[in-house]
Amino acid sequence: MMIRYSAGRFGLGIGFVALSMAAAFPVRAHEEAPRAITISGSATLVTDYRFRGVSQTDKEMAVQGGLTVTHVSGFYAGTWASNLAGWGTFGGSNMELDLYGGYSTPIASGLKLDLGLTWYMYPGGASKTDFAEPYVKLSGDLGPASVLVGVAYAPKQQALGRVFDSGASYLAGTRDHPGAKSDNLYLWTDASAGIPATPVTVKAHLGYSNGNSGLGPNGTSVAPTGEYLDWMLGADIAVGPVTLGMAYVDTDISKSEAAHLQPNFASTKNGSSIAGSTVLFSLSAGF
Repeated sequence: MMIRYSAGRFGLGIGFVALSMAAAFPVRAHEEAPRAITISGSATLVTDYRFRGVSQTDKEMAVQGGLTVTHVSGFYAGTWASNLAGWGTFGGSNMELDLYGGYSTPIASGLKLDLGLTWYMYPGGASKTDFAEPYVKLSGDLGPASVLVGVAYAPKQQALGRVFDSGASYLAGTRDHPGAKSDNLYLWTDASAGIPATPVTVKAHLGYSNGNSGLGPNGTSVAPTGEYLDWMLGADIAVGPVTLGMAYVDTDISKSEAAHLQPNFASTKNGSSIAGSTVLFSLSAGF
């Protein structure tokens, strides 16, 4: 399910298939060697695109897709995209386009280190929308579960700056801090485990955001209330070549905390919260 918690979206399923095939059909050393470059990708239909717990599609459906190119050395690069609406449009864009690249390598038995950078782009949006966010991830197995912990830190950039203190000042065009730059820290952990003898994988996520407590130059913010938690509990079911997903997503952003961002930080249809609890459904396929 694409809720964009981390850049590593494609590798788990492809790797599992490869291991299964290798076990079923062993090859001799002189036969075909591993390819230097592999390409993987996915396409997803989801009932709401939540970025760190906050809807980027005005609580409506999203079509998403991505592609990753990986070299046998561990270096990789890729792109991922989704439609946008409401809060997530960053001054008029109807699309988010992420470019990412990095290096992944084992550092101990069963433990992998991943260093990379994501460049968030919003084509067609207002100026000062794009921003860069380096990340570090550690992943491995803990008993029957696969666990990942990550740190993403976006250094000070104008796209993240607290230009407007409130939604009211944004609507009035009153720049409280013209040209301001802010940074943003995101800490998260993901865990997943397959249920034996079933096609079901259960999963969980917990994230912590710390950034500016106002609005950026386009009336949005990566950490809209300055500091908050987001979490997810869900399950995926593999059905042939596709995966059906269901997840409960929520944040600890209260109505009072979000009030100073209104009307920006709300559904354009009825003013309801775009960071409240919801159940998401998804249909995805990968290669």
